[in-house]
Amino acid sequence: MEPFAYVRATSIQEATEAYASHPGARYIGGGTNLVDLMKHGVETPATLIDLTRLPLHDFQELPTGGLRVGACVSNTDLAVHPLVRTRYPVLSQALLAGASGQLRNVATVGGNLLQRTRCPYFQDVSKPCNKREPGAGCAARDGLHRDHAVLGHSAHCIATHPSDMAVALAALDAEIELHDGEHGTRRVAAADFHRLPGDHPDQDTVIRPGEIVTAVLLPPLAPGAVSLYRKARDRASYAFALASVAAVLRLDDRRVRHVALAFGGLAHRPWRAATAEEHLTGAVPTDDAVREAVDAELAAAQPLRDNAFKVDLARNLARDVLATLARSAPGGAAPTGRRP
Repeated sequence: MEPFAYVRATSIQEATEAYASHPGARYIGGGTNLVDLMKHGVETPATLIDLTRLPLHDFQELPTGGLRVGACVSNTDLAVHPLVRTRYPVLSQALLAGASGQLRNVATVGGNLLQRTRCPYFQDVSKPCNKREPGAGCAARDGLHRDHAVLGHSAHCIATHPSDMAVALAALDAEIELHDGEHGTRRVAAADFHRLPGDHPDQDTVIRPGEIVTAVLLPPLAPGAVSLYRKARDRASYAFALASVAAVLRLDDRRVRHVALAFGGLAHRPWRAATAEEHLTGAVPTDDAVREAVDAELAAAQPLRDNAFKVDLARNLARDVLATLARSAPGGAAPTGRRP
């Protein structure tokens, strides 16, 4: 076991100061991902700075009708909160689709966003991995990559992001609040928080060294908006997504006035389907219109030897989710079939 120091911070300032004064430090919340990586030897922090005593466990209803969620709120508490269940069902559904009850009770909102890929080659220090050691190579490309990316991957990395929650946040146009001791507080759109691999797959997010995730900000949804999360996996529970879909839809006079669609399990980050959204906005969401929109989005897919099935899986999930929402949305459910 590698020795490490431990600091228990009681304020954001104390945490950022401890980070600045301890080279090689890492923040820790519930530890459901970081501790596992330390056991495997993937992460070897010199110091752990415990954030669980920070005043970031609250829910705050905002004057705009939105909701501010502290980063130390547990995944369970977020999933079952009455305002989340009623206003943002897609988020509650995504959280309850992830991990186990025991893990959700401990895992934090901030830690969920910062969890690293479950690619087995990343977690095995005997295998080359550009995410773990830049320049080492990517063992997954020629190895077993059935679970890996079909969108946005690069020659350097084909890993996928494991979070269900992050996919729902991307579809909800949520923001991530970040704080450090030098620059203060800033906000980043949830859809832009995670990076595609490019030439630097070791950089998972846009977070700066020493920054702390302090909150997630959920905007108000327009009256009549409906949302849904659906996940396909190898077993009914305790499994990461092969593909998942989070969607928000609002109809007016049978036409799409707002649609947000995000895929999980397909890329290095939650994949916001901007092309599909553009095709659907203003259209009557018939089966044909939905199929054409989803096909236009997934035309960018570049499946590998073992994971082409993911494209069809994601296509069918998205079509089913959007059709379900169109039937349930106020404003007149669209008819199925071809365009009138």
